[in-house]
Amino acid sequence: MENEPDHENVEQNLCAKTTEEELNKSFNLEASLSKFSYIDLDKELEFKNDLIDDKEFDIPQVDTPPTLESILNETDDEDESFVLEDPTLLNIDTIDSHSYDTSSVASSDSGDRTNLKRKKKLPDSFSLHGSVMRHSLLKGISAQIVSAADKVDAGLPTAIAVSSLIAVGTSHGLALIFGKDQNQALRLCLGNTSVGGQYGAISALSINNDCSRLLCGFAKGQITMWDLASGKLLRSITDAHPPGTAILHIKFTDDPTLAICNDSGGSVFELTFKRVMGVRTCESRCLFSGSKGEVCCIEPLHSKPELKDHPITQFSLLAMASLTKILVIGLKPSLKVWMTFPYGRMDPSSVPLLAWHFVAVHNYVNPMLAFCRGDVVHFLLVKRDESGAIHVTKQKHLHLYYDLINFTWINSRTVVLLDSVEKLHVIDRQTQEELETVEISEVQLVYNSSHFKSLATGGNVSQALALVGEKACYQSISSYGGQIFYLGTKSVYVMMLRSWRERVDHLLKQDCLTEALALAWSFHEGKAKAVVGLSGDASKRKAVVADRMVEILFHYADRALKKCPDQGKIQVMEQHFQDMVPVIVDYCLLLQRKDLLFSQMYDKLSENSVAKGVFLECLEPYILSDKLVGITPQVMKDLIVHFQDKKLMENVESLIVHMDITSLDIQQVVLMCWENRLYDAMIYVYNRGMNEFIRPMEKLFRVIAPPLNAGKTLTDEQVVMGNKLLVYISCCLAGRAYPLGDIPEDLVPLVKNQVFEFLIRLHSAEASPEEEIYPYVRTLLHFDTREFLNVLALTFEDFKNDKQAVEYQQRIVDILLKVMVENSDFTPSQVGCLFTFLARQLAKPDNTLFVNRTLFDQVLEFLCSPDDDSRHSERQQVLLELLQAGGIVQFEESRLIRMAEKAEFYQICEFMYEREHQYDKIIDCYLRDPLREEEVFNYIHNILSIPGHSAEEKQSVWKKAMDHIENQVLLFKFLRSLLDPREGIHVNQELLQISPCITEQFIELLCQFNPNQVIETLQVLECYRLEETIQITQKYQLHEVTAYLLEKKGDIHGAFLIMLERLQSKLQEITTHQGEKNTRELASLKDVEDTMVDTIALCQRNSYNLNQQQREALWFPLLEAMMAPQKLSSSAAPPLLSEALKSLTMQVLNSMAAFIALPSILQRILQDPVYGKGKLGEIQGLILGMLDTFNYEQTLLETTTSLLNQDLHWSLCNLRASVTRGLNPKQDYCSICLQQYKRRQEMADEIIVFSCGHLYHSFCLQNKECTIEIEGQTRWTCYKCNSSKQVGKPSENSSEIKKGRITPSQVKMSPSCHQSRGDPAAKKATSEPVLDPQQIQAFDQLCHLYRGSSRLALLTELSQNRSSEGYRPFSGSQSGPAFNSIFQNENFQLQLIPPPVTED
Repeated sequence: MENEPDHENVEQNLCAKTTEEELNKSFNLEASLSKFSYIDLDKELEFKNDLIDDKEFDIPQVDTPPTLESILNETDDEDESFVLEDPTLLNIDTIDSHSYDTSSVASSDSGDRTNLKRKKKLPDSFSLHGSVMRHSLLKGISAQIVSAADKVDAGLPTAIAVSSLIAVGTSHGLALIFGKDQNQALRLCLGNTSVGGQYGAISALSINNDCSRLLCGFAKGQITMWDLASGKLLRSITDAHPPGTAILHIKFTDDPTLAICNDSGGSVFELTFKRVMGVRTCESRCLFSGSKGEVCCIEPLHSKPELKDHPITQFSLLAMASLTKILVIGLKPSLKVWMTFPYGRMDPSSVPLLAWHFVAVHNYVNPMLAFCRGDVVHFLLVKRDESGAIHVTKQKHLHLYYDLINFTWINSRTVVLLDSVEKLHVIDRQTQEELETVEISEVQLVYNSSHFKSLATGGNVSQALALVGEKACYQSISSYGGQIFYLGTKSVYVMMLRSWRERVDHLLKQDCLTEALALAWSFHEGKAKAVVGLSGDASKRKAVVADRMVEILFHYADRALKKCPDQGKIQVMEQHFQDMVPVIVDYCLLLQRKDLLFSQMYDKLSENSVAKGVFLECLEPYILSDKLVGITPQVMKDLIVHFQDKKLMENVESLIVHMDITSLDIQQVVLMCWENRLYDAMIYVYNRGMNEFIRPMEKLFRVIAPPLNAGKTLTDEQVVMGNKLLVYISCCLAGRAYPLGDIPEDLVPLVKNQVFEFLIRLHSAEASPEEEIYPYVRTLLHFDTREFLNVLALTFEDFKNDKQAVEYQQRIVDILLKVMVENSDFTPSQVGCLFTFLARQLAKPDNTLFVNRTLFDQVLEFLCSPDDDSRHSERQQVLLELLQAGGIVQFEESRLIRMAEKAEFYQICEFMYEREHQYDKIIDCYLRDPLREEEVFNYIHNILSIPGHSAEEKQSVWKKAMDHIENQVLLFKFLRSLLDPREGIHVNQELLQISPCITEQFIELLCQFNPNQVIETLQVLECYRLEETIQITQKYQLHEVTAYLLEKKGDIHGAFLIMLERLQSKLQEITTHQGEKNTRELASLKDVEDTMVDTIALCQRNSYNLNQQQREALWFPLLEAMMAPQKLSSSAAPPLLSEALKSLTMQVLNSMAAFIALPSILQRILQDPVYGKGKLGEIQGLILGMLDTFNYEQTLLETTTSLLNQDLHWSLCNLRASVTRGLNPKQDYCSICLQQYKRRQEMADEIIVFSCGHLYHSFCLQNKECTIEIEGQTRWTCYKCNSSKQVGKPSENSSEIKKGRITPSQVKMSPSCHQSRGDPAAKKATSEPVLDPQQIQAFDQLCHLYRGSSRLALLTELSQNRSSEGYRPFSGSQSGPAFNSIFQNENFQLQLIPPPVTED
């Protein structure tokens, strides 16, 4: 919001205005503002308010409304329960318990602590709505207020009331009356300082409707009435309410003889003014007694003159807000309560606010009451029904992120809110959008705190009312006629809505031209908020705004050219215009001002070449979306030249096909398109510019025909041209324009005939003597047979069944047959496509084509009896498509089947057999076809299970299947697809209930046909018996499989002996064939190594469950088997073999070292005849290898131990730091009594702080019984955190200890607090140290820091699993980890990183 300076010069940019003119406009146009407000109300009647659903929020009606006496007798004590409209409103944490001492908001301790709880923020709305409010200082009034304080000791201003005049009350009892004209002259000075000394400061003011009377309420309780015309004192009322209380509010009603006052005792009185026999009197009636509940805000309903006949006005409604509820009562015809609404417990320092306004909802104008306390504004719509009763309906409420101290309606759609940090928020009520935020701290707003505390009468008010008065500013803000007046300590400010022109001009002053245009467009579209100054119908309003937008656009264009950087890179200039020029184009097109865009704007921007280029580029998206038609020829020409210069030819093509190019040089455009390969654009120009449809085809045929006729491969560019040619022909024959749109209806028949005649020409225009007949059809068939025939098929669909169409179809079919059948340079697929096309056409019910049947026989011979066997599947597929398209009627079926069987076209045979229902023969087709052999079972299943086949057909299929199942290979495939889950067929084995003998039969077949996959299959199979399966594998001598089954059975030793025997046989084979070819020797070594690795794996898997003796029985025979060949081999053995055997022996030694003690291995080696009798050097390699293994394991153990020590040290350091860290309380008051901890120091009470941040007095915790006995010691528990578990079991309490909710206090704990209040025996030290709950909490935090199991826990469990294994005989049972093993946790993961470093 701008602040106008004292002396402001005339603005040069469109907006010349002085402060005096603005103030003059503020006051002299007050009537028009009021009129605008009324117009706004009329407009709102037309507006369908779909944001509010009355029924959704309807408050249920009460059969018998409560009487005023029953309400007065209700208790308002602190323990009374209320029905909360919103549970979130009750938040004890937000109570401002330390602000009793403050005197005003400006004091240091009275900051809004409740703002700490706010989280959401509204976005900055300046760029969207501009400056909505105009903020002006009333200099004349402000200066005279200061002058009166200095010269006549009037005192500081305390209250303001505004009508046709402005009344300001002072602290010394004077009322200053100012005019609202341009001079702001002081009209009257009512009262004197001597009366002020007696009555105190003026605490409230009110002016009646016709601005003839002024009511003044004083801080010591007196009330005076003044005649504003003569300045005479009419009444001085001293007995209207209990003495010793200040007047907080005094309000005239619409009846000038009736007023309402509210005093600091919380009572409300009705004042009736009468004049009997020339004597002025005042009668007082109590409406609400402050003894049962204190009212601190009152608001009578005022109606405007134009609404004086509204049926609701006869009730003279009055809204009252106490500290606990809202009341709406009717003063006429008799006193009656119409509504009470409790708003629950809130922040005691928040200010209750009330405001009435007439609004239009659902085509009816009714008063709406806004009330709030804190950060939620509720809206109540008050309606009168036909019976005369009043209904109150709750509307959509407004949630804010700040606490309010004032609420003002500025019109029926816009409200102005003042928050506790003196920021104004302008809100649109219906959308709840914040339009503007204004900081008004410079006003130095006057607060009414002293009157609410009734300091003038000794401060005899309740503490709750005094707390509300901290932020009360009821008498400092007054609204009238769409203006809001704010009273400061030395000034008066006025705020009002700016007119739409002012808002736009204000943005222009700020040099925000883009935002100004956006705001003006929102006015143009009727989407703007808080609109003032636009009247008339929609078209008139749009015309006015459009004219203003055109002026701004010219200014914007001049500014864009003026501010263009003269020096620097061209990219900088381009970026400048790319930011600005699109705005001009957008708004000109939005305003539908193409004349302006292509004449004045284009001429202006053409002065700069860069701006001109950017302008032309901006037109592209509008042209492509067909939103911009009718471009002038000059702009069109410049557009094409610009894109051509920038080498953006694809863009040129896209633009040409969306433009009307009749005004351009056609030949030049065509030449440009052809040179740059813009074929779409070229066709478009020929079609639209010259109505020429044949020339484009001729040009394209000249390019693609020569390479196709020569049998060459087309280039990518030629393929693109051919595809475009096909699509173009298709469009022409279908009556569509290329590449988009439609051909004019009168040209469609002509274009179709021209294109057909062109295609079936016998020779081209410039034909050479060697050219074959029908060149165009031949070229298209060579290019893409299938697509060309599809084009013809679509064309035949569109043809009407007239004589000319029939002749065209027959003629082109004859040409196709002549071109393709009489030539051998077409593939079987191409020929098949032709006859498939013909078959489809012949199969139509209204077919008129004739094709010689012998041609189909020739095609059958061509497809079934080729010269070579190439393209078998392609020929079969072509013939199948031909038959499915209806070509079956063209053949003799028996001959077709014979030729298909001869050609091995089994899919053709299946097609024919299915027509004849010979389903049993189809099984032979599947079995003979290697590609579909596996699908035979699905076919049999479908025939037998799907309805629609006769019993005889199913029986024949079943018999044929049983005949074939005797074949072992078919049986094997059947069982594999049924039993092997890896085949992709998921069969529920439980429902299948297959006996083990069937599974074993499958295993036996597997051993015969695929022995290499037996072990893999056994791993996934179920339902087979081990003994029988072992016999099967032994029968077929599959030793590895037998060993696997024995191991699964539990016979580890038997499995080992089989593997050992196989290893020994391979070793014997390798030593027997020494000196043979290296390749065979290497293969044998590989076999030995593979067998040895499998044997080692067998030993390693089972050694964990064996004792030392049983392990030696496995490993030593294996070692002996590997060392035996070295004993037998001569010294002349090949070095390769000798080294390989030693390497394999070393591998065995390394593997067994993990299970056999090192001395036992060394003893066995030294006792061996080969190594024992030799020199040490012969076994040096073995010994050193074992020692290397030992050194590796020793290093591994030392590293692990070091890591564990580091872990333990880090954990203990963090545990100690967590235990000794101080606690930080969230608030400085007790969470139970809500008083500051300093308040109770005189009671020697201790402060207890918990790790959760809550703070308590120990006395408060004791009263709430927040203690628990743990290990004989008394521990405190947090009341707020554990309130929901107070009735829980002891086990629940123990779980809370682990969560860290129960912690000893850390602040000011006396020794007595640490002593146990339980059994004295509990004080004795226990034998085992126990962590207290705070240490447990710290340890839990430490564990969360790890985000996983510690290495110590992993190794501990591993060692426990190892130590729990006993000496057991050979057995297949394996002991798994414990049930609660950390390895079984789904979140378990190894972390190979150092522990995280915590920050203090």
